[in-house]
Amino acid sequence: MNVFIVIAAYNEGKSITRVISGLKKAGYDNIVVVDDGSKDDTYNMALDAGATVLRHVVNRGQGAALKTGIEYSLRSGADIIVTFDADGQHRVEDLKAMIAPVKSGKYDITVGSRFLKSVQMPFFRRLTLKIAVLVVWFFYGAKMTDAHNGFRVMSRKAAQTIDITSDRMEHASQIVEEIHKKNLKFKEVPVTILYTDYSMQHGHGGMFQALRVLARMIIRRIIN
Repeated sequence: MNVFIVIAAYNEGKSITRVISGLKKAGYDNIVVVDDGSKDDTYNMALDAGATVLRHVVNRGQGAALKTGIEYSLRSGADIIVTFDADGQHRVEDLKAMIAPVKSGKYDITVGSRFLKSVQMPFFRRLTLKIAVLVVWFFYGAKMTDAHNGFRVMSRKAAQTIDITSDRMEHASQIVEEIHKKNLKFKEVPVTILYTDYSMQHGHGGMFQALRVLARMIIRRIIN
């Protein structure tokens, strides 16, 4: 089966080469990086590392970048599509366990969960993620342990079915909504998220970003 890895990247020149190299060493060759209007050398670094690189002229947000990458992967014949972070938070070692349930045909999508195993993370990040889980359950009736994990694996059917219209980080809650609305079979898989000084300084997993995403998620649900 053709497995495509989609990576949304914005100013990730310091980490993107390492992420792509790790994936290639593990045997994943179909790597699609969407440079979301970066101001650094993300585009050239990803290209030199051997990825297919698509480019947004302006920064549109992670949701929009993932949509661009997923649509390209579908046109290129992907059977399975993985969404993977550009900052090194996701581990290549977790990919096999994430892909297996989808590859078997039993599930349409798997979602990584950092709470199905022991995890170390900043207190406020943990708190906002737990609140997000409650909001997702309240609004959509979806019981999940980790509602905003960007590590996902989708079958071709799921990728074609899920419609991402939220350009920025709240796309994660929209994907959960789409899973529930379209009756897609999903499974949470335990994964390890690597919180580094780089990823925290870069704005991934920060308290204020998490609160902003949570607020947008609630507002979007009320409006819709």
